[in-house]
Amino acid sequence: MKKYLFILLFLWQGIVGAHGPTPQKIEERVKIKAEQEAVWAVLGDFQAIDEWHPLIANADGEGNQTGAERALSIKGREGVIIESLDEYEPDKYFLAYRLLQEDINVIPVSFYTMKIELSAGDDDMTEVIWSARFYRADTGNYPPPEFSDEAAVRALEDFARQGLGALKATVRP
Repeated sequence: MKKYLFILLFLWQGIVGAHGPTPQKIEERVKIKAEQEAVWAVLGDFQAIDEWHPLIANADGEGNQTGAERALSIKGREGVIIESLDEYEPDKYFLAYRLLQEDINVIPVSFYTMKIELSAGDDDMTEVIWSARFYRADTGNYPPPEFSDEAAVRALEDFARQGLGALKATVRP
């Protein structure tokens, strides 16, 4: 009996320890002294992110319709990631997109979905909310530090914060 109990305990530890990655989330916000229309005039063109985001070297794609794709190059990094526009609702000041083709050396994630939405505030203020749900680059049980959950969170927080800071500096009321 003790022998079987030992085997069951051993197998249980293996099952519990082998769980893979868990989804991570970020949410960054900024308030901009401008009406929603002025913010959307900069943010609303899915293909023009390289005109205002300081980390984007180049964005190559066409259209703002659902299913539109763009290839992004990040400054200082070799490689390209491909994103797809899932939802585009200019009347609601909302867009959502996903990573179609990863390059973990560009951004250390294996997959993400992102949403950007605007909400009106007082005194002609617009709040921009940039959120993401994602998985780390290495989906194995023991990722190296550069492809861990922490590295993925840091990378996407930095991406959103720098983008929001630049958006705020770019928008003119």
